[in-house]
Amino acid sequence: MAQHPQLDASTVYCRLRGAKAGIDPEFGARIQWDIPLLDGYSWIELANKGTDSEGFWGLYNPGLWKFVREGNFDAVFCFTGYIRASFWITYLASKLSRSAFLFGTDATTLTPLDRRMWKRPVKRLFWPFLYRLASQAIAPSTGTRDLLRSLGIAEERISLIPYVVDNDWWRAQSAQVDRNAVRASWGVGPDTAVVLFCAKLQPWKRPLDLVQAFARADVANSLLLLAGDGPLKEDLQAETLRLGISDRVRFLGFINQTQLPSLYTAADVMVLPSEYDAFGVVVNEAMLCGCPVIASNSVGAGRDLIAPIDPSFIYRCGDVDTLSTLLRRVLSDRSYLTKFQIAADERMKTWSPREYIAATVEAVERAVSRIRPAS
Repeated sequence: MAQHPQLDASTVYCRLRGAKAGIDPEFGARIQWDIPLLDGYSWIELANKGTDSEGFWGLYNPGLWKFVREGNFDAVFCFTGYIRASFWITYLASKLSRSAFLFGTDATTLTPLDRRMWKRPVKRLFWPFLYRLASQAIAPSTGTRDLLRSLGIAEERISLIPYVVDNDWWRAQSAQVDRNAVRASWGVGPDTAVVLFCAKLQPWKRPLDLVQAFARADVANSLLLLAGDGPLKEDLQAETLRLGISDRVRFLGFINQTQLPSLYTAADVMVLPSEYDAFGVVVNEAMLCGCPVIASNSVGAGRDLIAPIDPSFIYRCGDVDTLSTLLRRVLSDRSYLTKFQIAADERMKTWSPREYIAATVEAVERAVSRIRPAS
């Protein structure tokens, strides 16, 4: 986007959590990503005067007011959630500057992650008002787009700007992987059926479902890899002992970004059993590395990336029996996985940064024309 001839973009960070080394509360560990997240584009960080918590005052960046008011921007994208003070500073500054204001959500359901169900009716009442504040509402998936439609947001006010990764980088990295050597490091050969879980070991990711389904599938010469860290690690280790499969399970811990292509490329299938995953870009990553993906129906990427290839690779969240049957089917007859790989390669050609940038340009044009109609 920094190189696009129609865009002169400035990026403002309200904080650099994730871009710089620090404690990730969900991994429960200090994380330093090993790829350059801040290179190749213009950006600044504005001081956060807030508490750095997850509440309203966690992000309070008063410098946004001056930055937006003096920036002479045609459009302002806001990726800070509406529950933050900085969102409302940006909104008011944009409106007073007559800049188009674009924001959205990645949610595909009104059900909150914390399962506090009283929030559902509150969202149903508040969100139609909220998203009408946007000059153009942004949806990163078809599931989000349909949610906004269901709230009464007009079709022409919604732009689908797909959740993407750097497709070229993932393909190039995967092409360099020595699959057999990676498998040898896990202590298995080229014919072993390798099932991968790659996510934080958090309750809503439901890794226990996969451990139990893997045990029930009982496929000969198979291995389960759990890549990630988090509070469920000890519970998962105990469960593998209880089920008698600890010798066929490997806990890999946190895997950094440059190591992930080897992981995806050497696995036979990845499973994402989450009860809440607004999208799940690990699906993009795995498919670009030739790794088929099975996901629960609560994973947003399932509808856009998996279902168009083979809807049978999506199962009802929490249905361990169905997941175990599905694992037994695809691991016993690898032709299912081969067909998925071929189709996934084609699907990802149309879900890439190219589509993301084109949709972004179109959304800006729509938003600007709405607030500054041609005379």
